Amino acid sequence: MRLPFDPDRVLGASPEDVGPPEAEAGSEEAPRLPPVAPAGPKPRTVSQAVALIKSTLEEHVEAPLRVVGEISNLSAQHHWYFSLKDEAAVLSCVAWASSARKFAFRPQVGQEVVATGHISHYGPQGRTQLYVSDLEPLGAGALELRFRALCDELRGLGYFDEARKKPVPAFPGRIAVITSAGGAAVHDVIATAAERCRAVGIVVVDVRVQGEGASEQVAAAIRWVDARRAELGVDALLVTRGGGSMEDLWAFNERPVADAVFDCTLPVVAAIGHESDTTIIELVADLRAATPTQAAVRLVPSAVELNRQVDHLSQRLLFVVARGLELQRQRLTTIARHEAFRDPALICRRARETLVGLARSLHRIIGARISRDQARLERLAWRLARLGPQVVLWPQRERVAVLADRLARAMGRLLEGRPRVEALGLELQGVVQRHVRRFRDRLDALERQLSSVDPDRVLQRGYSYTHRPDGRIVRSVDDVALGDQMLTRVADGSIESIVARAKRGPEHRPRGERSRSQMDLFTPPQ
Repeated sequence: MRLPFDPDRVLGASPEDVGPPEAEAGSEEAPRLPPVAPAGPKPRTVSQAVALIKSTLEEHVEAPLRVVGEISNLSAQHHWYFSLKDEAAVLSCVAWASSARKFAFRPQVGQEVVATGHISHYGPQGRTQLYVSDLEPLGAGALELRFRALCDELRGLGYFDEARKKPVPAFPGRIAVITSAGGAAVHDVIATAAERCRAVGIVVVDVRVQGEGASEQVAAAIRWVDARRAELGVDALLVTRGGGSMEDLWAFNERPVADAVFDCTLPVVAAIGHESDTTIIELVADLRAATPTQAAVRLVPSAVELNRQVDHLSQRLLFVVARGLELQRQRLTTIARHEAFRDPALICRRARETLVGLARSLHRIIGARISRDQARLERLAWRLARLGPQVVLWPQRERVAVLADRLARAMGRLLEGRPRVEALGLELQGVVQRHVRRFRDRLDALERQLSSVDPDRVLQRGYSYTHRPDGRIVRSVDDVALGDQMLTRVADGSIESIVARAKRGPEHRPRGERSRSQMDLFTPPQ
């Protein structure tokens, strides 16, 4: 890049040494010109000026800078580009995508917001703009908008689903209470737990429950207790604090607290503020209580109720045991009265009688079965004797011999008449050939007769015939009129024509007296 003109840098001389060119070339000393005073401040390049503006803005404008204004010209596809304006000025703003993803809401054009960031100058476009790192809606409903936006986001991620929530233990050995050690909520929890059951231990984890950094401390405490649950012997976790405004309770509406509760493996009970207050942590927790006292009641069992339940179960157990003993005593008495115990030999006698009866029945059944099988075997042997090969084949052998004799005599007779059969065959062949020649001659004659009256043969001899479009043959001039269309058929095709004149010949004979000729072949029979 070419630098601007600087008289101080000409020939490396100082201003007082600068003279006309002839002073260096001539041998005589030239007169010196008076010194030239510098004309104003030193000029800068555009890049130098932009760098100066940027460094001045970043060094002398407070950061972070909070600006209140109305949203306009919003473009929020990836990076967010928009303007903040009031009645007198407009400020260009940009929020990079990494910052925009952390915003608790999506602004609308015309909405008043509070933008937090730092001022800088963007040289390539010559634009001074606010680089926004946080964006909040302005007004009383700002926290409500952030609350609703985070609720919608967490609901879509399944943080509020009832199916994922864990049951609270019925008899916890120790409970971790995450709250402020100096607040009233922890005293209510400890007092209620001691009143209900002193056997349940309480571990208090002191955290900030309001103000800057409170949400991070609460989230860190939840994760710390969950990671050391076995070491601490904790079965459940209670996050609580007393009532207050929405701003006071806002630490429990932050995303880090919701993530910590969602990831916690211990059952989490949340009791934040009064019954009318609703926070994000209560929606994500496994159980929500209206007050810290109610949370302690839900977690810590009542010793009085436990004792009453133990007494009731003891009475039931004594009744069941006594009833069982009575039933077993009655059963034993009944068994002792049984005849098997009064006369044990009776059982052997009854068994012996049963065995003898079964043996007799078995012998009777086996004998009947053997007799039935023997009778069946005899019947089968008799049938087999009747159907034996010798009995069946002997009559057939005699019949075969008779048939063979008859066949031999028949073959002899046939061989004796063989010359006569041959003579009859030759005579039959001659008769057939004569009949074939006679029918062939008759067929040729019929074919010649049919060929002589063939219409196509007539046309080939030079004749033709004419008919009307409806197919009627034209036999006389009376059959046509002027302008009629006709079709004349010749041997090799047909000719279409229109009647221009009809003239009767001198040799015309009256209709009905003409002799039948070959042209009548073209006329269909009437």
